[in-house]
Amino acid sequence: MDVFKRYLSVWVGLCILLGVLLGNWQPRLFLSLSHIEWASVNMVVAALIWLMVYPMMVQVDFAAIGHIGKQPAGLVLTLSINWIIKPFSMAAIAWFFFSVLYRPWIDPVAANEYIAGMILLGVAPCTAMVFVWSQLTHGDANYTLMQVAINDLIMIFAFAPIAALLLGVNSILVPWRTLLLSVSLFVVIPLLAGYATRQLLTKRYGEAQIDSFLSTLQPLSIFGLLATVILLFGLQAQTIIDNPLVIALIAVPLLLQTLGIFCIAYLAARLIRLPFTIAAPACLIGTSNFFELAVAVAISLFGLQSGAALATVVGVLVEVPIMLFLVSVLNRNKHRFTP
Repeated sequence: MDVFKRYLSVWVGLCILLGVLLGNWQPRLFLSLSHIEWASVNMVVAALIWLMVYPMMVQVDFAAIGHIGKQPAGLVLTLSINWIIKPFSMAAIAWFFFSVLYRPWIDPVAANEYIAGMILLGVAPCTAMVFVWSQLTHGDANYTLMQVAINDLIMIFAFAPIAALLLGVNSILVPWRTLLLSVSLFVVIPLLAGYATRQLLTKRYGEAQIDSFLSTLQPLSIFGLLATVILLFGLQAQTIIDNPLVIALIAVPLLLQTLGIFCIAYLAARLIRLPFTIAAPACLIGTSNFFELAVAVAISLFGLQSGAALATVVGVLVEVPIMLFLVSVLNRNKHRFTP
C-alpha cells in the first residue's frame, strides 16, 4: 500500500478541516450545490461517488465465484457477519448511544439521523478497501475476490430491504423510491459497468491490462472520496462549529462496533480452524464497511446537510486507522491459525 493510502485518514482529516473552513467562508456556494438534484439524489455527489465506486467494481472478478467450494466455512463466516450480525448490532449500538446514553446532549431529531447514518454503514459490507486489507495480511487473493463478488450480488437484493427494516424499527420514515434508486445508481449500474469494462479489457488486452487501467483510475477514485468529504463537511460547517463534540460522539459507537465485530469474526475463525490466508480476509471483510455506498444513500434519503450524511462520513475517518490497527493484530497473531 502506497504512502497516500497508508495515511488516508490524515488526508480525510485535512479535508474535513478544509470543508468546515470553506463552508463558513462560502455557505451560499455549498447551498447552491445541494440543490442540484434529481429524484432526491444529489447529482454532484452522485458523480463523485461514481468516481469512487467504478474502479472498485472493475476489480470484482465474478469468475472467482468458481472458488466457492474452497473453504466454504470462510464464506459462511463472512456472509453471517455481513448480513445477519453486523446490521443488527450496528442498529442496536446506535440506538443505545443516541437514544439512551447521549439523550441529555443530543436533540431527538438529530439523534435519529445519526442512528440512520450508522445503520446505513452497518448494512453496507466492504467492497473496495478489503482488497488492500487482504493484501496487507497476504490473504488468498482469489478467495477474497470470490467473497467480494458474492457479497456484491447479495447487496443488490438485500441492502434495501434490510436498511428499510432497521430504519423502520427506529421509527425513521423510509422513502422506498429513493432507496431503490440509490441502490441502482450506486451498486447495480457501477457493478454492471465494472463487469463490462473488465470483460472488454480482458478480451482485447488480457488480464495484465486491468491492473494498468485501475492504476490510471486510482487518483480519480481518491479525488472522489476527498471531494465528497469536503462537500459534506462544508454543508455541515455551521453545525460542527456550533457543536464540535458531535464528531467524537459519533466516532465512539462506530469504534466500539468495529472492534466488537472483529472480535466475533476473529474468535469464530479460530473456532472453525480456518487457515490464516482465508481467516484474515474473512475477518476484515466482515469488519469493514462500504462507506461510499452508505454516504451516497444517506445523502439521497436525508439530504446533504443531514446528521445521517455526517455520521457516514465520520465512518470514513474512523475506519481507515482502526482497520490498519486490526491488520496489525492479525499479522501478529498469524501463528495462532491453522497454516
